[in-house]
Amino acid sequence: MNNIEWKGIMPAVTTKFTAQDQLDLDMFSVNIKAQLEAGVHGIVLGGTLGEASTLTPKEKRELTTTTVKLANGHVPVLMNIAEQTTSGAVEAAKIAEQDGANGLMLLPPMRYNACPKETVQYLKTVAKNTSLPILIYNNPVDYKIEVTLDMFKELIECENIQAVKESTRDVSNVTRIKNRFGNRLKIMTGVDTIALESMMMGADGWIAGLVCAFPKETVVLYELVKAGRIHEAVEIYRWFFPLLELDIHPKLVQNIKLAEVYTKIGTEYVRAPRLMLQGSERERVIGIIENALNNRPNLPKI
Repeated sequence: MNNIEWKGIMPAVTTKFTAQDQLDLDMFSVNIKAQLEAGVHGIVLGGTLGEASTLTPKEKRELTTTTVKLANGHVPVLMNIAEQTTSGAVEAAKIAEQDGANGLMLLPPMRYNACPKETVQYLKTVAKNTSLPILIYNNPVDYKIEVTLDMFKELIECENIQAVKESTRDVSNVTRIKNRFGNRLKIMTGVDTIALESMMMGADGWIAGLVCAFPKETVVLYELVKAGRIHEAVEIYRWFFPLLELDIHPKLVQNIKLAEVYTKIGTEYVRAPRLMLQGSERERVIGIIENALNNRPNLPKI
């Protein structure tokens, strides 16, 4: 799979751990199979939800090879690249390619607040050292570096930089990108709470969080928008919204993993320094999940 069709639902999957803090590839496989059965259009590994900063290089390789085997060429598998140095990012990209990944989600440099020139050079250097298609993850809210439209103009000189995960939380950026670049730069919205609005404004797809626990609902929501059945999409979105708000929270990993437990396709274990939710915070999230499950909509046929 040399080319990626940047569209549809691509879950940013969580990484499953055992109580002994080892990779739980059995439960990880259960979740990936549920995503594939629901009809997702790609799988994204090692993102924020995947607790990337806590994973060893060996664990990332295990996740990649396991997912590639499960996907079996039916959907692309993307590995997230979030490194502190250019050389580290280039090496990570090469390893992902060796392990069978079909594409990369690439962040600007981590920790160091690079200026626009440094950021562009970093991203282009990685692109020039891999044959894989690349999606740039633009999330200045959480990662403090914005990839502007002028920077994207330079970046798309690299043919394999093909898409953006638009996470500025400004829906109007979808229109700005479309007006500036047309279809040259595909848009995958990356913020659950403005996903419907972004897709209605022309985003090609959604790299989603709560899809980890609710894959069928997420895929149907996208398909309804694609079919122009906006009223039906809005009804599902309103039901979904309290859950989607769990994604825009510092403890999004814990929140979504707890939701995965309730839908029986995940475990709650997180890697320290994260801790599982406790007390009133846990009860609040459980209340949101249980209310959603008690009112789960009948999904329309597409």
